[in-house]
Amino acid sequence: MAAPPVVDIPLVDERLAEDLANGLASVEKLLRSSVESEDAFVTQTSRHLIEAGGKRFRAMLVLLAAQFGNPDAPGIVPGAVVIELTHLATLYHDDVMDEAPVRRGSQSANARWDNTVAILTGDYLFAQASEILADLGSEMIRVQARTFSRLVRGQIRETVGPEAGADAIAHYIDVLADKTGSLIATSGRFGAMLAGAPPTVTERLTDAYEAIGVAWQLGDDLIDVAAQPVESGKTPGTDLREGVRTLPVLYALASDDPADARLRELLAGPVAEEDVEETLTLLRSNPAMVLARQELTRWTDRAKAALAGLPDIPARTALIALCDYVVERSG
Repeated sequence: MAAPPVVDIPLVDERLAEDLANGLASVEKLLRSSVESEDAFVTQTSRHLIEAGGKRFRAMLVLLAAQFGNPDAPGIVPGAVVIELTHLATLYHDDVMDEAPVRRGSQSANARWDNTVAILTGDYLFAQASEILADLGSEMIRVQARTFSRLVRGQIRETVGPEAGADAIAHYIDVLADKTGSLIATSGRFGAMLAGAPPTVTERLTDAYEAIGVAWQLGDDLIDVAAQPVESGKTPGTDLREGVRTLPVLYALASDDPADARLRELLAGPVAEEDVEETLTLLRSNPAMVLARQELTRWTDRAKAALAGLPDIPARTALIALCDYVVERSG
């Protein structure tokens, strides 16, 4: 029987694939039960995004990191659920800030109910995560507190934007590291710590995971420009329509080449629907895309360098394959 894929990466080691599948099933069970409330409405709103699906990417990363210690340690599944609850809570809040009508192919909580319900549901998930975390020890609480601080800081910095005269590209990468990289890094730290992995292994995994997190988001930036809807299932130019300045856009705006004048004009704000196709055509052939891909590769190379110092076990092979996949999926 072929090993099931993890985030579309085939696992050549069937034992690892089986361990991850079993672990994710346990995570899913605890995730759903952890949001149950005596109030049926609270349970309904809390399960809204859980039932909408998702790859449980961060939970899977916790389980992979645990392979470098004792993967059967009792705290690993609860730790993975803490990470997933934290991630889900941020999605409820993000949808309010972005006024997003859809999440994971379903109506967002703020659209189905209202902003207040969505915000309070996110708060409830944070609270449920904290309750589980309390049983995992003071050090885990400290790690989670620092992670949450970075998540909020990243969101604030994204909202405010770079200071006058600051490097917009460096600011953007820092925001990605805080908003996306920090929780993925903590997925690695949680898995390794709860499995009793050596401190040097824990630090290497944490560094590699943060780099993977940043690279994953940079890949999304490229997909929004380069992907063909038939192949990716995504609508190209979504960020352009919303005026989101992703890495390729920032590189294009930083250009002083007279040949890029029309592209810079189009990218000055949200791109009108009638201009999206022209903007995509110009951006796809622009050196900005090459520069963005180079930045993505730098982050995956950083991840691979950290992973290279880990024990040569199937989990390390899977994580290196994940780095390659992050590059390949970006086109």
